[in-house]
Order: sequence, then structure tokens, then C-alpha cells
Amino acid sequence: MGNQIFVIGHVNPDTDSICSAIAYAHLKQKLTGEDYVAKRAGHINSETKFVLEAFKVSAPSYLPDVRTQVKDIEVRRTKGVKNGISLKEAWSYMRESNVVTLPIVDGEDHLEGLITVGDITKSYMDVYDNRILTKAATPCRNLVETLEGELIVGTGEETFHNGKVLIAAANPDLMENYIEKDDVVILGNRYESQLCAIEMNAGCIIVCDGASVSKTITKMAQNNNCIIIKTPYDTFTAARLINQSIPIRFFMTDKDILYFTKEDYIEDIKGIMAQKRHRDFPILDKDGHYYGMISRRNLLGARRKKLILVDHNEKSQAVDGLEDAEILEIIDHHRLGSLETINPVFFRNQPLGCTATIIYQMYQEHQIEIEPQIAGLLCSAILSDTLVYRSPTCTEMDKQAAENLAVIAGIKTEEYATRMFAAGSDLTNKSPEEIFYQDFKKFTAGDITFGVGQISSMSREELDKIKESLVPYMQKAYHEHGVEMLFFMLTSIMDGSTEFLYQGAGAKELLINTFHFNKNDKAFHLENVVSRKKQVIPALMLALQEN
Repeated sequence: MGNQIFVIGHVNPDTDSICSAIAYAHLKQKLTGEDYVAKRAGHINSETKFVLEAFKVSAPSYLPDVRTQVKDIEVRRTKGVKNGISLKEAWSYMRESNVVTLPIVDGEDHLEGLITVGDITKSYMDVYDNRILTKAATPCRNLVETLEGELIVGTGEETFHNGKVLIAAANPDLMENYIEKDDVVILGNRYESQLCAIEMNAGCIIVCDGASVSKTITKMAQNNNCIIIKTPYDTFTAARLINQSIPIRFFMTDKDILYFTKEDYIEDIKGIMAQKRHRDFPILDKDGHYYGMISRRNLLGARRKKLILVDHNEKSQAVDGLEDAEILEIIDHHRLGSLETINPVFFRNQPLGCTATIIYQMYQEHQIEIEPQIAGLLCSAILSDTLVYRSPTCTEMDKQAAENLAVIAGIKTEEYATRMFAAGSDLTNKSPEEIFYQDFKKFTAGDITFGVGQISSMSREELDKIKESLVPYMQKAYHEHGVEMLFFMLTSIMDGSTEFLYQGAGAKELLINTFHFNKNDKAFHLENVVSRKKQVIPALMLALQEN
């Protein structure tokens, strides 16, 4: 994930935007061997869908935001531990791994709790309760492990549920007064004391200083269900160590744990982290499994996402969070927009009808063979962007490229384009919203932002149908966008004309002034106008600047 470079088009991607991203990612991968991945910044329209299916290419995955995420950071992969391990084991693991927080997970790697160095210190400093061992339901094996002992009687699977911990320092007569059933008794090598503790129904005796345990005592303990643990430590050390055998679940935090996911944006979690006093926070993956730990220090090493932009160079048309990403290259054929980059970038912008034509040239310059699938995508993009060479943006180079690519892809341009446009303008089951956003872009001139959508169809009747549903929808779209003006171009490919719909204060006047319409006209029609990029946007920009 870390070293991927995303190749991405604009937010309401058309066929050029998607096909150029796929073809360029493929070219870059061939040239560098690095991991270039095509992405899309919006939904795929039906024309593009037709193209991808025609050449059996899967659509790039959706990337709505390129801000830095937790998954772009080196996260500390601290291993999750089980809740039954002893405080001593947890402490050693923390020291070995040089961490101050341990995540506690269940068998399925779901997060159960956290324990910090502070929790462990508190357990040593604040616990004066001689029943804590049993309150915490400590497993016998924890005790054996912590005391580095040997189990003489018992299986190690037992758990201490009742009784207190005490040291048998007095003689047996006195011991009888304070040993109760199930107690854990720490004692030395005195046979009478051992015997007395077992007779008083102690749950466990801990024999210190590595002293040997006689056969008689062993036999008696077995008959009385009394565990015997032999430890090399003296009574003082054994007594101090016993609390370290308590399972960490007794001291862990398991309520209201603050965690983040790998998908979270750094920008969003920075503030939350600053308000909390914890050093480390757990990270979960998208399935809710524990993944690693993150601290405020980790945020400093966040890697920006690396991007190559194709078919656009304006911030208003780019994927969200662009200012957070690192742009490496821009390949485009539009006017120069408002994009600023942090570092110098490789920028290739040519006045051609289609970005795919530039990418075709780059394959040739690097002498990389174009496979039929890629050729099909590039050819489709050129036919789409130039309306099969009818658009004034189309150059001889575009036409030449498309015809050469068609041969490799094994298609006939006119016949294929007819099917492609028919699929694209088959709007029978589409909502006005889907039609509106099929190809919509925002532009800025001075202080004014305006949006222009466009749909091209082979059939005049279809355009009339679309108009019926779009006119009322334009009002809703206008309020959603916070733009000054909204325009929509209904373009007929066959006779090369466009009708304009408009919304917003001053939109009608701008059309009249720009294209010299009669203000009494019911509909605004322009003959020989099919290109938003070359015939409409520059004219609107000029008119706005003059105003």
C-alpha cells in the first residue's frame, strides 16, 4: 500500500478520464516496474461502462478523498496479548518491545482492552489486599511461572477463587488460628508447618528456598486437593512476586476504549489525540480486528499519497483532499487551471482533442507495444472526446491515433462509436441526477464559480426527453452546489448542434451576451457547437472577464 502511486482523473469522470488513467498506469508500470494503480474520483457513466465491458477491463476502484490516512503511516505493530497472562509477563514484554501500552485481544484478534505501564505500577503500589490473588481469579500456572517454580502436586489448570495469601512464620500451634480453607500459604522446609497447612485445608502451599518436599507430604496434599509449588526464592521474595502473577484482565481498561481505524484521516484524529492523555491508541482494520498501535509521534512520519492527474488540472475538478497529496505528474489537454503544487512536477499539456492521444504518443516515444485491450480503451476515449472527429477540438493527430489504435483493437471506428454513444445516451432508466452528473465540471473566473454539464446523443428525440426531466432538476442542483450559475449542454452528435439549459442569477444574460441570442427566444440553440472545452468555456470566461 505504502508505495502505490495513484493515477486519477477528474470528479465526474468521462471515458477519457477513466481510460487514460488505466492506460497511463499500465505504461508507467511497464517503464518503472513500480506500483502504479488507476483510480476513479467519481461514478462511472454508462458510456464508459460499455467501453470497459467491450474490452473486458475492470473499472478502477473509487478514491473519493486523497488526504493522508492512518494506513499511510508506519504503525507500530505491537503484538496483541491474551487477557490471562500475568502482570510479570506483560511487564517483560513491554520492556523487550520498548512500549508503554499493550493491546489485549481475544482468540479472533478483536480488541478486549488495554494495559499500560501505569496500570501495572499502580497494581504494585496500591494493592494491600491479601485476597487479591483469588479476587482476580488467578490461574495456578501464572503462579508457577512467576515464582519460576515447579509444580509438585496439581495440574496447573486450577484457578484460585477463594482464600487469602499468608506467610506461615509462626509455629504450628499458632498457625491453626489463622489458616483457613483454600488459603495460599508461603512456608519454608519445616515438615510440621507443611503438615499443619494441609490439615487446615489450605488450597495451595508454596515451599521456598528450593527445599525438597517429602513423599508423605506429597501424598497428603494429593488426598486433600492441596496444590504444592516449590520455588527457588526465599519467603520474602516469593511474597513480593505473588501479586505479579495476577492476570492482566483484572487491571486492564476495557470500557470506552478510544481506537481508530486504518481508514481514518490523520487530519480528523490529530485533534482527538491531542485532547487525550494516552500515549498510544489502538488501530483496527476494516473488519474490526486489532492491527497495531499509533502515537502522536507516528503522525509526524505520515506519507502523503502520491498522485498523477490525467485529463484535468483544475482544483475544482480534482478529487477531495488534493492539498494533502503529493502530485508527481499532470497529463492533460485542457486550458491551464488553478492548481498549485508543492514540488515541481512533470506536466505535459498539449492542445489535442483527448488525453488518450497524448498517452498514445507516450507509448510510441518509449517504444512500448500497445496491447489490444489498452488500444481499445485509448481509441474509445478519443472517439468519445472528439465525437468521432466532429468536435472542433479534434486534430489530425487525434484522428491518426484513433485509427491506428482501432486496428490494434480490432474495431471499426464509426460502427463501434455508434454503439458506444448509444450505450452512453441510453438514459431510459436514469434519474435526472444521474444524467446531470454524467459529465459535469466546475470552472472559476475571477470570483465567479459556475458549473457546466453536457450530454451528447445520436438522437434528437432522446435529447427532448432528457430536457423534460432536466429542467426541473436544474433548480435542485443549483442549490446544492453553491455556484453562481449552472448551465447544461444538450448536444446532438448527428447535426453538431447544442441547446443550452441554464439556472441562476445572471445565467440567461450571460448566454445572451456571450452567444448573441435573442432575449425573446424560448430556447437557446447553437449550430456547429459541440465542444464544451473549446467553444463554450473560453467564450463564457471571456464574457465574465469583460463584465
